[in-house]
Amino acid sequence: MEITRRRLLSALSAAGLLSVLPALPVSAAEATADSTRLLANTVGIFAGTTESNARPETAAKLLAIDKTARTNLRSMDDAGEGELFAGLVLGTDETNLNTAFKRLYEIALATRAPGTLSGLYGDTAVQHRVIDGLGWLHERYYGDQSKGYYGNWFHWEIGISQHVSKTLALLVDEVRSYKPDLVATYVASMDAYLRNGTGGDVNLDSRFHTGANLADITTNRILQGALIGSAAGEARIRKALTDQLTVFVTIDPYDLRHGVTDGHYADGSFIQHASVAYTGSYGKGLLTRVVQTLKILDGTGFAHGEELVPTVGRWVRDGFAPLIFEGWMMEIVKGRAVSRPDSGYTDVAVVVEAVVDLSSLSTGADATALKSYVKHIRSTSRAALDPTGFVSPVSVVRYADIIGDTSVPPADLNPASRSVAFNAMDKHVHRRPGYAFALARSSDRISKYEYMSGENLMPWFQGDGAYYLYLSGHDQTQAYGVDYFTTVSPYGLAGVTAPVEQRRTIPELYGKPFYDNPGHPLNFTSSSESQNTYVYFPRGTNRHSGGAVLGAYGAVGAVQSSDVAFRDRELLPDDFVVYRGATATKSWFLLDEEIVVLAAGVGDGAGRAVTTTVDARVAAPDDQISVTGELRDGRPWSGAGTGDLRWLRYANATRSTCVGYVFLDTPKVRVALGEVTRSRRIVRTANPDTAVTRTVLGVSVDRAAGARPLSLAYALVPNAGEAGLRSYRGGQPLKVLANTVRLQAVSHAGLGLTAANTFTAGGHEVAGPAGLRIEGPASVLVRSEKRGRTTVAVSDPTMDRDRVGVLLRGRSPRRVEADEGVRVSRVHGGTRIDVDTHHAYGRSFTVTLS
Repeated sequence: MEITRRRLLSALSAAGLLSVLPALPVSAAEATADSTRLLANTVGIFAGTTESNARPETAAKLLAIDKTARTNLRSMDDAGEGELFAGLVLGTDETNLNTAFKRLYEIALATRAPGTLSGLYGDTAVQHRVIDGLGWLHERYYGDQSKGYYGNWFHWEIGISQHVSKTLALLVDEVRSYKPDLVATYVASMDAYLRNGTGGDVNLDSRFHTGANLADITTNRILQGALIGSAAGEARIRKALTDQLTVFVTIDPYDLRHGVTDGHYADGSFIQHASVAYTGSYGKGLLTRVVQTLKILDGTGFAHGEELVPTVGRWVRDGFAPLIFEGWMMEIVKGRAVSRPDSGYTDVAVVVEAVVDLSSLSTGADATALKSYVKHIRSTSRAALDPTGFVSPVSVVRYADIIGDTSVPPADLNPASRSVAFNAMDKHVHRRPGYAFALARSSDRISKYEYMSGENLMPWFQGDGAYYLYLSGHDQTQAYGVDYFTTVSPYGLAGVTAPVEQRRTIPELYGKPFYDNPGHPLNFTSSSESQNTYVYFPRGTNRHSGGAVLGAYGAVGAVQSSDVAFRDRELLPDDFVVYRGATATKSWFLLDEEIVVLAAGVGDGAGRAVTTTVDARVAAPDDQISVTGELRDGRPWSGAGTGDLRWLRYANATRSTCVGYVFLDTPKVRVALGEVTRSRRIVRTANPDTAVTRTVLGVSVDRAAGARPLSLAYALVPNAGEAGLRSYRGGQPLKVLANTVRLQAVSHAGLGLTAANTFTAGGHEVAGPAGLRIEGPASVLVRSEKRGRTTVAVSDPTMDRDRVGVLLRGRSPRRVEADEGVRVSRVHGGTRIDVDTHHAYGRSFTVTLS
């Protein structure tokens, strides 16, 4: 379906974004002045200004710019016959071609950065070498369209264009005097390589032109328009801005614009690649690009960028802040990037730079809150943030000013206690002072994992209820990151129920990083839709995945499934390998001191043995680790083995961290503890062959091959002492009310809370302090508070129901307040609550009764 210009403008108008673009016309002189300002802004962003670069805080950044440029120039000096840079072979590897353009940009940057010490600043001879290099690359490896566009589409449509556009912007005056035809030559070629577009321009109906990719492409085209100048350049800028504005529109899953699911959702979720939860990788890329665009446009007449700042601020508050714990980006939203050696602290540094710049574009309380958040991340992170890694020297200075401003107190954008249901991307984050818990699910809407280009080679169970328990004050590189996935078995990730089998990676199966079969009706090529659907990011086949939030408490439920490849195995080529998943119905009840996990129907349709991992934790090999506990008969437990455990406690004395496990209703538990050494290359082919050793704890429950499905119930108790773990007895304070494939429910006496997930049609009776009858699949929390108040939260975890009915048994209270769409009525036996969940997409509805 082609989206027309009129429909696009109508959609932007409906979203309140059309006013960002000023009305035409403007004079030629004004357009020229705006383009000049835009290019000057661009140079200032990437190279810094005389004022910013005179500050001592930018010295390390300038030194890094200068060092990189000098290294690249030496490589040009050492280049052999047919080379631009020594040893960089061109002609068949698009990554190398992209690298060549990147190196030219890095040299150009040093010639425009005031304050560099080696004399490159303003060196026209060096600038001419860069310009000549651009001409050389175009003549030999880029200009011939029939020989280009091999390998990864991203380099041809985005990466190379990004380096070229910025290089030309940096050297615009010298290019115009030295090789005035170069801009037009390159713009024509960049348009020609936009092959997933239409007529050399963006195609908003293309799956390649969405989200972060769209922001990258349109920012490139904005720079190109300024370089072109004239009416044609102004038209390009306005068209690119109109296209980019679509990324600011909140995705409505019930009214998709040009079929795109990529972008930000009302609940804070961010999706890229149609179905991948991606805040921590593509999401931060989008955040960076749009903030840079706002800075590029500052002071020009092309757009009223200040009107977009509140939208980006909401992204930070509702989308990013819940996923950042003490300066670390959580694993559940990083896709294949979890296998890269860059840490979660590095990810957050990128976000911090964007927040720093966003604060400079904000005013009043919004600006103060963003600055306070920057100081909060700095004060809580276990890794020192190095602003040398920022893109802009100006951002380095702004960061230093924020940190040095004593009038700005450190303050999190998160409340101390917060439970966030990212139901649109099948994720949940639960935060308390002392810990954060992050849960990854999947469904027929959201991918089980992301694998691509030899990255994240063993991802199979990362969306099958895998969870991550981050402990306060801990260096998370010692707990998670690439070394967690390197040393913990992919079948034994914390929270996962997996069949006992050995799977093979994509390169092992097919001898290359993708499945290649273009002759099949499904047309398997490296970037085909079939490749995405069945290889790169396959979805699950279950519909039930979601949960409710009541204040700072949560209830989440999911039905585990095999992926779409197993479902469609009869449609796939004979040599395409599919894997069948285990079965389980699971709930996670997220409280203050405990995360309670229930699982029922744990088994396998093929009769295989199945393992459910309660937790997997890693530590440095020389850390002082202890594992203690108590059996149900009262005898003490220590170390590894299999036993009928009442509770277990893992402690790392070296890191001053500990986790407790209370086994509420669980078969025998297997505890494994030992050193594991593996190379980081087993999770990503491009990783260095670096051996990593970790002491790995595995706590799991096994089901034998052919055995009946089992159920289990346990609680994770972060930072627990032994005395506290002993206190969980006789259903106090936690009690499991039900644990079947139809109904799972718990109560907590201390909190006055009852929480339930229902999974099937019909009525479900929940006994306990708050007697409930729930109709059909739902997530429900009920809390009895002081002064006789009762609060109820309800959500539809299937996303499909028009309404959910709940009967609260007992005397009939009156309604105090309720969300829109909630009706309360007195009926025989209690109070009936009817919730209109039509098109709510998993949102929680709350009512307070008295």
